[in-house]
Amino acid sequence: MDEICWEGKFLRIRKTGRWEWAQRCGTAGGVNIVPLTEDDQLVLIEQFRVPMGRRVLEWAAGLVGDENKDETALEAARRELLEECGYTAETWIDCGRFPSSAGMTDECNGIVLALGAKRVAEGGGVDHEQITTHCVPRSQIDAFIQLKIDAGLLVTPHLFAGLYLLERYRK
Repeated sequence: MDEICWEGKFLRIRKTGRWEWAQRCGTAGGVNIVPLTEDDQLVLIEQFRVPMGRRVLEWAAGLVGDENKDETALEAARRELLEECGYTAETWIDCGRFPSSAGMTDECNGIVLALGAKRVAEGGGVDHEQITTHCVPRSQIDAFIQLKIDAGLLVTPHLFAGLYLLERYRK
């Protein structure tokens, strides 16, 4: 038997038998953007994430369809990269959608490569986001990630998936 236990603007908590899980509502899930500049730098962000209680190192990301219900993942990726980082890109590659936490939620997140990324605006996000943008040479990404972990930041698994997909699609 399936029941709705609670519902908010973007989340619904459901119970199916003994299984409690979160359902994404009002959007088509999320999208993570993997920007690579022409001079081989990766553009990452860090921001405070309330559920984690600390700053997290991640790709620019956002919800698909939260502002326009007909928005595609690529449209959301373009919007979020500009909003959060101040970048656009020459080439966009939609790598697909992947479960964010298959045992807890039905949400899937897309990963989009943004190749030939160029800074065209300030970025920083909207309202309360307090986003810090980092441009890191691809050859130094492992050391940079470790530096951030040592400083107490968490790293999203989407970051590692994006690095893998970037290498796969660039071959």
